Amino acid sequence: MGVSAVWPGRRKLLSCGPAFCSIGKFFALSYGTKSPQSRRRTVRRCMTVSMIQVENLTFAYPGSSHNVFENCSFQIDTNWKLGFVGRNGRGKTTLLQLLRQKYEYSGKIISSVQFDYFPYVVSDKSRLVIEVLEEIAPNAQEWEFLRECSRLDVDGEVLWRPLETLSEGEQTKVLLAAFFLNEEHFQLIDEPTNHLDANARKLVSDYLRTKKGFILVSHDRLFLDGCVDHILSLNRATIEVQSGNFSAWMINFERQQSFERAEKERLKKEISHLQRAAQRTSAWSDRTEAAKYGNGPVDRGYIGHKAAKMQRRSKSIENRRAQAVEQKAALLKNEETAETLKLFPLSHHQQTLAALREVEVCYNGAAVCRPVSFDIRQGERIALVGKNGSGKSSLLKLLAGCDLSHTGTISLASGLVVSYVPQDTSGLRGTISEFAKEHQIDGTLFRTVLRKLDFDRKQFEKDMKDFSGGQKKKVFLAKSLCEKAHLYIWDEPLNFVDLYSRMQVEQLLQTFAPTMIFVEHDRAFWELISTRTVSL
Repeated sequence: MGVSAVWPGRRKLLSCGPAFCSIGKFFALSYGTKSPQSRRRTVRRCMTVSMIQVENLTFAYPGSSHNVFENCSFQIDTNWKLGFVGRNGRGKTTLLQLLRQKYEYSGKIISSVQFDYFPYVVSDKSRLVIEVLEEIAPNAQEWEFLRECSRLDVDGEVLWRPLETLSEGEQTKVLLAAFFLNEEHFQLIDEPTNHLDANARKLVSDYLRTKKGFILVSHDRLFLDGCVDHILSLNRATIEVQSGNFSAWMINFERQQSFERAEKERLKKEISHLQRAAQRTSAWSDRTEAAKYGNGPVDRGYIGHKAAKMQRRSKSIENRRAQAVEQKAALLKNEETAETLKLFPLSHHQQTLAALREVEVCYNGAAVCRPVSFDIRQGERIALVGKNGSGKSSLLKLLAGCDLSHTGTISLASGLVVSYVPQDTSGLRGTISEFAKEHQIDGTLFRTVLRKLDFDRKQFEKDMKDFSGGQKKKVFLAKSLCEKAHLYIWDEPLNFVDLYSRMQVEQLLQTFAPTMIFVEHDRAFWELISTRTVSL
């Protein structure tokens, strides 16, 4: 992988030299200052800018012949709010772990800052929250914990509760707050949104916007737009750094790809034209050379000179063609393909597929959601919305046929065929072929769908327990896409799933319009896909 940086307003790709970021910031800040004192303060601030430098990084997992990174070089400013994007399985989490020196590698990683990694693994969740936070940020004061919790809309009283009594979303927020109390540390934040509802995502995004010095891995477009000022993009062939939010990066990336596609088409025509011209010139040279013999007395020197001149012209044209071929090969190395997906929804003879009346799901005799009543009719795509812990996933499990204790009544249409995508993928084991056989789906179709979701063929022989979070979720999505069903029930189908695959799924659902009920906290997705929302 190579590296380049793209800056707004400039089409040129700039090499990340050792000091260009610091120098650029120095001039940007120094220009127009009003007094010698303020200029001196500006100089001092710029002199303390810290950089993280990666030089010629090459890494492959033990036993693998495939390099995850190869001769990769880039650098970033430790004051940046950096969004990190890329397809599933391309190495985002691996790069964060390499920054933390968790694996052996060749090359250099130079940094003067200490890295913290989120999510933080808490070995004993029965401890009080305050004890866990003090372990993360030992130099912070109690009032600082209270202040950060307040900024994240978490009641301060949770500090004196066992961590395990907090919802997953609350745990995410309090742990994240403690990380930013470690001053001078650089935060590596890996997918913090997976346990956050839509409102909590907005809150955390606003919170992160007030901070600096982090790399944030996320596939939520609105979340990234709300809190980052730079994008680190892990492409097919390069790593690129660009100033701005995700939307700005996406516009620039698509413009670059559009330009390269047009340039590639132009070169293709030019190569064809030059090839024909070289063949014609070469043929002329051969005929001219042959004319020296068998035609009576002729000026063989003149004819030979003319033939040689044509041959040189032919070689010149061939060299131009070779250069055009080389230019063409250099284009679109980062092009992301997203093939069209298909779905096979079934039509049912009844218009209403399910009816819920005053349904409450219960665990250990206690209700986990308020009584809810609604119908699911053919052609509807219902988004279940609500705070973390409001019972959305439990309700979907109940509709999918799981044996859960509940009150109220659920009436399902006779012969209803359901396809279910669970939220939890942690239990995946075995190979792709074994999974297809276990779930009685066509193995060839299953692998074809996975290929369209950007799976490499070598993944088909791996144990699924070693897949990334996004790849595991794609396994269940591909299974559902292979199933013919009246009703599709998807529980957070986009957790960990990359942006391009999200857009593929959006296009699929808009095209085939299946009947479905789903939970998804990516607001851009559910606002586009849903025909109706049910609040819990």
